[in-house]
This record gives sequence, C-alpha cells and structure tokens, in this order.
Amino acid sequence: MPAVTEKEPSLSQDPPTAQSRAVTVDDTGVRRQLADGSKEAVSWDELSAVIIRVMPDSPWDEDVFLMLAGNDGTGTAVPSSDPAADALIERLQTLPGFDNERFIEAMTTEADEAYVVWKAEGEA
Repeated sequence: MPAVTEKEPSLSQDPPTAQSRAVTVDDTGVRRQLADGSKEAVSWDELSAVIIRVMPDSPWDEDVFLMLAGNDGTGTAVPSSDPAADALIERLQTLPGFDNERFIEAMTTEADEAYVVWKAEGEA
C-alpha cells in the first residue's frame, strides 16, 4: 500500500486511455483537456493543495503527477512529462509557503508516495 504523507485529495487516477491532449497554465489557473474530450480544471483562486504523486510501478508510461486540488474537491493531475509541466512548476514555486525541499525530495524519489508540497492558508 502506498504511503501517504498527508491526506491525499480524491482526484481520480487516469485510466490508460485518458492521455492529455492539452494542458494550459495561465493567470487564471490550470486546465487539462483529455483525449476523450473531458476537461479538468482548477483556478488559482480555488487552489487548496498541491501534491506530487509518485508511482514508480505505475501501469501508465508516466510515474510522477502534479496533483492540484480545488476547494470544491475538483482539480487536475498533470503528468510531469507534459510539455506544460515546466511552466506549471515555475508557477507553483511562487505560491507562498511552497515547500521546495519537499518538492525536490518527491521528484527524486523512487518511493510510491504522495508528497504534499503546498496547502492554502487555513487548510487542514
């Protein structure tokens, strides 16, 4: 069973067929359109937590996801290999209280674990 450092939001794991078509990172937030036409999104104003989910034995080609949870329980999971991931990471690192040391630990581990690297003020 994977270790979870803090409560992991209930963002679903993508099935193998739910590949990203496009991820957009801008001043509004993050939007991800999936190949099946569905969309996931979280605005910066509604962002409540950022979790790095590492799954080294993942059945998908990807093993690291940037999971963004919104206040209302919605959110998105962006694969770290997505072309928009660099812009997303740069933006996330500007969040007040973003834990860069924890982020580096998450990005360099082989452990099957979820790392909370940021929480909105007042979030449990």
